Amino acid sequence: MYQVLARKYRPQNFAELIGQEHVRLTLEHAIEQKRIAHGYIFAGQRGTGKTTVARILARCLNCVRGPSVSPCGACSSCTEIAAGNSVDVIEIDAASNRGINEMRELRESIRYRPARDRYKIFIIDEAHQITSEAFNALLKTLEEPPEWVVFILCTTEAHKIPTTIASRCQQFAFRSVDFADVLARLEWVCRQEGIEADEETLAVLAQAGEGSVRDSLSALDQAIACCGRRLDAGEVRRLLGAFSLESLRQVTEALARSDTGRMLELVQALERDGRNLQHFCRELARYFRNLLVVRIAGAKSRLVAASDRELEQLAATAASFSEEDLTRYLQLTLDLFRDLQFSLQPRFHLELGLLKLVHAGRLVSIEEALAAAEKAASGVAKPPARPEPPPAANPVPAEAPVRPAASQPSLPAGDASWRDRLHAALLAGGHTFLADAVEHSSVKETEAELVFEAPREYSLTLQDKKLSRIVQELAGRPLKISVRIVEGPAAPAHADPKDNSEDETARRALSHPEVERFRQLFPDSQVRAVRNLKD
Repeated sequence: MYQVLARKYRPQNFAELIGQEHVRLTLEHAIEQKRIAHGYIFAGQRGTGKTTVARILARCLNCVRGPSVSPCGACSSCTEIAAGNSVDVIEIDAASNRGINEMRELRESIRYRPARDRYKIFIIDEAHQITSEAFNALLKTLEEPPEWVVFILCTTEAHKIPTTIASRCQQFAFRSVDFADVLARLEWVCRQEGIEADEETLAVLAQAGEGSVRDSLSALDQAIACCGRRLDAGEVRRLLGAFSLESLRQVTEALARSDTGRMLELVQALERDGRNLQHFCRELARYFRNLLVVRIAGAKSRLVAASDRELEQLAATAASFSEEDLTRYLQLTLDLFRDLQFSLQPRFHLELGLLKLVHAGRLVSIEEALAAAEKAASGVAKPPARPEPPPAANPVPAEAPVRPAASQPSLPAGDASWRDRLHAALLAGGHTFLADAVEHSSVKETEAELVFEAPREYSLTLQDKKLSRIVQELAGRPLKISVRIVEGPAAPAHADPKDNSEDETARRALSHPEVERFRQLFPDSQVRAVRNLKD
């Protein structure tokens, strides 16, 4: 009968174990020093070797040559443990045996010595699913078991193990297996099975496992069933629903050209080919993450699970974008992936999300905008001075110097005239609040300044840039606007004394050189409120 590759090539001793050196060394030293604990917790993601190491430990303890770090593999104890039918190594699936009654039965069986071997070993898979009552029933036994009992709790969610249980056991954290180690293991298995597969195909299979050797071997089993003895990277990707770098690079090419139409075409192609849009978005987020890592750490970084050729392609693509752009794209894609999980219209969400990526690529930081505006302002050349006319052939000396006529304002300086005209212009432009503020103010004009004396409640409204623009249009020349607060009947009778401090805070903030410079660069900006952060 056929045996799947994950079981056929399961490590049988510590020498065959990959990716868990810290666990292997600790257990080997403990066995050599005869310091065997009565309880262990093996925690880590799926397919990283927790149950495998538990079986290897059981073989090391019960081998006829043991306890030994190198079990013989030939005695009845070793062969039965490898086959999973040893009478003294009991494997329990806690997902289906999680109640208090099962733990009571286990506690009763602990009282009896091993039937044949040196230790009676209980391997409990998915231990985090045991109920609290069942853990409490096991608590005293786990703390002080008989000398012939060893507990090994395997779990993918160590945080769900009660602290009362965890404190009585030695804990080992199993890490996800490095991409290079998984790749080497797949290559070795393919050689043993006579399978032809290039580096790109093996990389696709290793990426599918996401650090799990078992998942990668399961994907290899599926690929062999589909493709036969010769594996093709394209067929394997289609089988596993993966996306190639070429297909994902189409998104970055559209971003580089700021081509929104191309984004919509990509979504249409995905829909037409029946691809899972949520899966595409997840792969796109992983792609942007890899681009960002390569942009920061370089093409030789081990932080990216990819083959050498793929790393070179990622580095070439990442060079076209800044670190800030890639960070922004990754965040937007993660938000899009979250929305797609609950979307009733995934195509619309994906189209909108990809268009947001394009628009985000056109953004510039406020620092860049200020720098560009300052450069543009400093680069404007002053108009050349008008050349002096050539001297006349027979100049006539002037009897007296002629004083230039003073420029007359286009509007009379009268208070009522300014206020009425401003009020009418503001109402005509639809600026109701400004018109109301002008109506409750008095207006005085000097040679280069227009002074508004207004109650406190209208002071901030009169500092709106729209007022300055309309005054300039009416006067035909720029006039500085000043606002002075006066006490009048329009002011509230119960005015708070702290209003003076608030107005002083607003005045100091608006007169700050950087604020004035910003308002000059962005004339349409408005200051809605000023708040003292010390309050």
